Amino acid sequence: MDILDNKRTGHRDVFKLLELLFSKNIKILINEDMLSTIYYLVKDKEKVLKFFEVILNDWIVVPFEKEIIKKAIKISLEKSVDFENVLQCLCAKKYNCMALITCDKKFIDYGIKIANYNEAIHLLTKY
Repeated sequence: MDILDNKRTGHRDVFKLLELLFSKNIKILINEDMLSTIYYLVKDKEKVLKFFEVILNDWIVVPFEKEIIKKAIKISLEKSVDFENVLQCLCAKKYNCMALITCDKKFIDYGIKIANYNEAIHLLTKY
């Protein structure tokens, strides 16, 4: 979202982070669900679709898969936590991501490092 909206507070930071990721040849993964979420939330649909065309060339789009969904349901029911956030974490963990990068302060660590843009930039400067 921050990539597409220059009025968002994280707009500049996300580009710093992307520059660093590309300079270090670090793969960027996004799950399929995020594509529909981004499309739904961003008003400029043409801009979103053009963004998707670009990232499909450079990023890896991954599925949740049934086992991740089952595990997320179980955790969400047991702990009364946000299902979507659990899905995101479990998906990132399954694909061995070094971190899940988000500005959402409600994310809880389910076995993967949660980082905002500045934390991710700090982590990557040591990488």
